[in-house]
Amino acid sequence: MAVMHALLSAFAPIWVLTGIGYAVGRGGLLGAQAEAVLGRFVFHVAMPAALFTMVSGASPDVFAHPSMAAFAASTAVAAGAGFVLVRRVFGRGRADAAIGAMSAGHVNSANLGIPVAAQVLGDATFVAQVILFQVLVLSPVILTLLDSGTRGADGRRPGGGVRRLLTMPLRNPIILASLLGVAVSATGLRLPAAVTHPCDVLGAAAVPTALITLGLSLHRGPGGGGRARRERAETATVVAVKTLGQPLAALLVAGPLLRLPDHQLLAVVLCAALPTAQNSFVYAREYGLGTGLARDAIVASTLVSMVTLSVAAWALGP
Repeated sequence: MAVMHALLSAFAPIWVLTGIGYAVGRGGLLGAQAEAVLGRFVFHVAMPAALFTMVSGASPDVFAHPSMAAFAASTAVAAGAGFVLVRRVFGRGRADAAIGAMSAGHVNSANLGIPVAAQVLGDATFVAQVILFQVLVLSPVILTLLDSGTRGADGRRPGGGVRRLLTMPLRNPIILASLLGVAVSATGLRLPAAVTHPCDVLGAAAVPTALITLGLSLHRGPGGGGRARRERAETATVVAVKTLGQPLAALLVAGPLLRLPDHQLLAVVLCAALPTAQNSFVYAREYGLGTGLARDAIVASTLVSMVTLSVAAWALGP
């Protein structure tokens, strides 16, 4: 009962803010371009500020732990499966498959993982490491796939090859902010409050604005016919990989392979069982891709994860 109460308390802000976004979109309160404008604000302003603040204050050695190896392995399995299934089974392009990979393997570690870990584990330290892993490893891989798989305004794939790849950090605010944070953390530089406080304020707006934007997109109904059935099948496949495949992979790696202690095993599986992060929707919007898969995967996996998280906490908890 305590676990379920903790989960409901953690999930409540997600449903409330997404519901507000839906109501605002349905009523047309912010106009027809609200979703696009807020999405760009999150991607180019609020999220980079949040990531810079988070990474710059972290220790560079957070990945040197067997628990992180187990979580990273589960992420690789889930994201890889999502990419291959969306690309091969459902015939999507590389960029859309990258969103499938992110929807299948990028967990909602910040606004959901922290409160869940604090309540169930009594400590959110491991979640902080998961956040950094996703920021510094997973997100750059996904963004590279998106950058190389999207087309320019003339309809052609962007050229430039290695040069374009090397200059992507300068063109992508998410990666640039993360790299700047790494530089600050590695040098031990203490930034003045005049720099950190504005970043804190802007960063605090990233998650709620992303959820409002997600809600704005929900008032548009899906298409009909065979295409809708195919999209539902695609979403169901990705959600199954996210909510079942990733925690099972984490359980196998952290248990039989690495034989982690019980509390570390629970932390790894619990984090792997978290639902899809709203970042997948934000990235899909920014790169001009169809947002249906990311949006539906976030909503469906968040519903399903209330069950899988409860089962994980009951089966593996003290």
